[in-house]
Amino acid sequence: MGKTAFIFLGQGSQYVGMGKDFYENSALCKEIYAKASKAAELSVEALCFEENEQINITEYTQIAMLATEVAMLRELESRGVKADVTAGLSLGEYGALAATGVMSDEDLFRLVRKRGLFMQEEVPTGGAMAAILALATDKIEEICEQTEGIVSIANYNCPGQIVITGEEAAVEAAMEKLKEAGAKRCMRLNVSGPFHSPMLKGAGEKLGVELANVEVKEMQIPYLANVTADYVVSTDDVKELLKKQVSASVKWQQTIEKMLADGVDTFVEIGPGKTLSGFMKKITKETGAECRVFNIEKWDDIEAVVEGVSAC
Repeated sequence: MGKTAFIFLGQGSQYVGMGKDFYENSALCKEIYAKASKAAELSVEALCFEENEQINITEYTQIAMLATEVAMLRELESRGVKADVTAGLSLGEYGALAATGVMSDEDLFRLVRKRGLFMQEEVPTGGAMAAILALATDKIEEICEQTEGIVSIANYNCPGQIVITGEEAAVEAAMEKLKEAGAKRCMRLNVSGPFHSPMLKGAGEKLGVELANVEVKEMQIPYLANVTADYVVSTDDVKELLKKQVSASVKWQQTIEKMLADGVDTFVEIGPGKTLSGFMKKITKETGAECRVFNIEKWDDIEAVVEGVSAC
């Protein structure tokens, strides 16, 4: 019998109005948003549901995304759908942690609010990220290492899509070299900082201080960490991995490949957009693995996912 995984996306797919139908249709979801607002000491409801420009600024994006994903997760769980394993891309790792029960929702909301602030403050201006399409991973790694300045891989998303990060001048220089090496496209990303770069190591250190005061409980289901693309065996490792994750590469493709190899054949993407589903198609095409992928973004998706997963 196969296994089911819940997977969670990071920032980038946020939009005003996300999760509003969950808030309006579920008392449970309304309670989650209220918890997030109290923990973050701001109105997450206003941030998510009312027109504003803050939703695209890192220090606000992260709490908005996590509150929305946790609300969707808790509603799904209330319908009897459970995961055997979980993982999340970048910020999405906190959604995965919510699914494991290793920390309380309130602590996760407080941490993510701080995480967004620390990341924004560490490099308030400067820094860049770019998506590199259709070039061998080892070639991208080689060019990053040879480029003067700070530039490295932020995300191993899927076959043919790698994201680089670092100092703006170094990222631009690397993009030129990558184009010359045969990259199909090199696209600057519209982000407010060089995420998952050594430039953010200080933000990770500050987050480590906050993590020291958080209670870690026994995991109800296993999860895979971004930093290692492997299962977190001991709860003692959770805090250190989250601290490192801020400035380390996100090994998403490797994470999915690990789950597929371990018999996961049903994936439920929770949160705005279908980015992870797109990555799944490319990963399974290369590996030859077969799996089912469901998405929860709108209230109307819930019933279809409950029925679909139950039938697997």
